[in-house]
Amino acid sequence: MQMIAEWVIRLGAFLGIFAICAVVEWWRPKRTWRYARVRRWGINLGITLLNGLLARLTIGAVAVTAAIWAQQHQWGVLHQLPVPEPLLWLIGLLLLDLAIWLQHLATHHIPLLWRLHRMHHTDLELDVTTGLRFHPIEIGLSLLYKALIVLLFGIDPWVVIAFEVILNAFAIFTHANIRLPSALDRRLRILLVTPDMHRAHHSIHPDETNSNFGFFLSIWDKLFRTYTVQPRDGHLQMTIGLKEFRDEARLNFMDLIKIPLAPLSPLQPDISDESEARDG
Repeated sequence: MQMIAEWVIRLGAFLGIFAICAVVEWWRPKRTWRYARVRRWGINLGITLLNGLLARLTIGAVAVTAAIWAQQHQWGVLHQLPVPEPLLWLIGLLLLDLAIWLQHLATHHIPLLWRLHRMHHTDLELDVTTGLRFHPIEIGLSLLYKALIVLLFGIDPWVVIAFEVILNAFAIFTHANIRLPSALDRRLRILLVTPDMHRAHHSIHPDETNSNFGFFLSIWDKLFRTYTVQPRDGHLQMTIGLKEFRDEARLNFMDLIKIPLAPLSPLQPDISDESEARDG
């Protein structure tokens, strides 16, 4: 029953958030569209459909399954702490978000993982579909990684489900081409990642790409000094993507699936062009 509820909740939240953000970015876009959206949406949604099918047919619910097992066997660090249950839920949520932040950091600094993750960064534009553009192998590794974190700490199943909903929602929201009022953006990013904050992470400048790794909470980038306040070229003029992948014609569905085999250009900070926008 819980597995069915997890699937229904996640799908319903995904469709709702996607629709809302798609309408808002059409009504109030931050940047002028530079590339044809029909082609990009077809590719990105095709990748999303493939990932969803593969996950459902293999290990899609492994994190929730791990949480249920840990709860039944009182396994994990959190089950040993004599603290109120609501506090355990909060700790579990924070641990999961930190774990995803560390995972994202690793995908930028471990060459094998970067081979997979760069699919996400090859998008030449940012919108609601970019947050869904991940290589199937990276999705599989991420699911296993989250399951291990859940087992290690014994995180409550409903906290895992809530986090998955939040993660999916913020992946869509933070990549959306939405123009938020500057004052609202400043207030939100005290605690949360906003589209403007995450857009800097998709800059063509490596030092900016190697910053703002958060998906949900902004606190980790500030705490670990990987926070970039604004992209040096400005949000309206900045170039999105990677220097070695600029040919739109060579970024089709099959090219992206085969991208782990493409020559590797290590993502290193651009020391000669240090960002003045860096907060750390």
